[in-house]
Amino acid sequence: MQLTETHRPTLDRALEAIRSRAYWSPHPEHPKAYGETGAADGLAAYQALLGSRFELDQPGTDGWTGAEVSPYGPALGVEYPHPDLDVLLPAMRAGMAAWRDAGPETRALVCLEILSRISARTHEFAHAVMHTSGQAFMMALQAGGPHAQDRGLEAVAYAYEEQTRTPQGVDWSKPQGKRDPLELRKVFTAAPRGIALLIGCNTFPTWNGYPGLFASLATGNPVLVKPHPRAILPLAMTVRIAREVLGEAGFDPNLVALAAERPGEGIAKTLALRPEIKIIDYTGSTEFGDWLEEHARQAQVYTEKAGVNTVVIDSTDDYKGMLSNLAFSLSLYSGQMCTTPQNLLIPRDGIATDAGPKSYDEVVADLAASVSGLLGDDGRANALLGALVNPDVKSRLEAAAGLGEVALPSREVANPEFPDAVVRTPVIVKLDGAKPDDEAAFMSECFGPVSFAVAVDSTSDALDLLRRTVRDQGAMTVGAYTTSADTERAIEEVCLEESAQLSLNLTGGVYVNQTAAFSDFHGSGGNPAANAALCDGAFVSNRFRMVEIRRQA
Repeated sequence: MQLTETHRPTLDRALEAIRSRAYWSPHPEHPKAYGETGAADGLAAYQALLGSRFELDQPGTDGWTGAEVSPYGPALGVEYPHPDLDVLLPAMRAGMAAWRDAGPETRALVCLEILSRISARTHEFAHAVMHTSGQAFMMALQAGGPHAQDRGLEAVAYAYEEQTRTPQGVDWSKPQGKRDPLELRKVFTAAPRGIALLIGCNTFPTWNGYPGLFASLATGNPVLVKPHPRAILPLAMTVRIAREVLGEAGFDPNLVALAAERPGEGIAKTLALRPEIKIIDYTGSTEFGDWLEEHARQAQVYTEKAGVNTVVIDSTDDYKGMLSNLAFSLSLYSGQMCTTPQNLLIPRDGIATDAGPKSYDEVVADLAASVSGLLGDDGRANALLGALVNPDVKSRLEAAAGLGEVALPSREVANPEFPDAVVRTPVIVKLDGAKPDDEAAFMSECFGPVSFAVAVDSTSDALDLLRRTVRDQGAMTVGAYTTSADTERAIEEVCLEESAQLSLNLTGGVYVNQTAAFSDFHGSGGNPAANAALCDGAFVSNRFRMVEIRRQA
């Protein structure tokens, strides 16, 4: 395999991008970039997987499992190998020494070849992501394809940077005056920790999965992929491609393996406590994330959990643009993003705008009208909303309407292509920040298309509530609108002190719930929503340890 010639320029460009933080991506977003027949070929390849056994030829298979049903209705009918962990885990360790000895550059280039082959099949992956997550097709293609691939490549770049910070070898000499100098030959090796466990999520199986997968693999660790039982296929496809590339490159394919679970088996908890598991990447509920951090003591645990994302609305010089931007942010993928705003903090006396003063009630009513206008056409609504990923989201949405005065009721949207899809527009509920019963509702995450317009006494009170929310509940994102330089500085100070990523005065085509690889950090690792950021040096540097061997010269 001509890995250096093919992929070294891409690695160098990625290294430059994480230093400059400028926009860059080697993975095209446009569907037509994958060839005239790319769309049809991808759909045919996806359909060929349905109703079949997904062979991986990995050791320790003791049966078959899988019961994925698309949020759009159809059952996928794919069966995956179920692992005998006592056979599979030792087999995964067998190839570690050769993978470690290959060095950071070779590992990085092999990872880039895996990503390149995934990229070539972006349309196929888009259908797999769509029918396991409920994302609309275009979002599944972009977020599940090039954006996920970018995040994987970003992790590889950080892994290479951190591992090569120390030279591989050095001749060390310490002068001793009239005596001969003390001389040693020192060799430094990035030594992997052990098997990494990736616990996949339902909503973004590739986007949330690829950073941990590639960070661990690039730092020399085998990776066992345990997908969410409703979203196995995209990660199973990833594992198959990784195994093919590793084998062709002369390494043990078992460095990457799949652990699909039987219904109700709870294999993640079993795996998390296995002594062979030294790294865990997890995206999901706070409850299980906290359990992992407390009990998986033998492993380095990276978690992204629940948070309560907040937008402070103080004032704006582009009222229409603010409403439009917020409406899109609340609607995208039915609010099923860990970065979607939930609490909108609005002074009860209203705000100043370029369209004149607006009362709290007017701001909420105008935002509701903006969401309704955005989603008024069912075709456009389906393209933005996708489908509800599971029944729990539907239950939370329905219950939210009973928490307060409904400013915008949710409505059902028919999807003519997939009549069984559960598609709902967002609900906006008015709550009072001074009422304890209301606070109990908005101070916990209500994952899905639910937002609370919270009336507060002042912007100062909004900042106090923002601080308390981030400190107690965590936040992946914070948004704010203000025309006051003093208020802007005060919001920045809260976010700096509480380690929350802030977006100010977004009124155009960039939204608070979107981040760009190589430039934006997803999460900070500094508040309860996540203990790591995607992606920075800290995300990769503790997946290996630098081991020194010194010899007398």
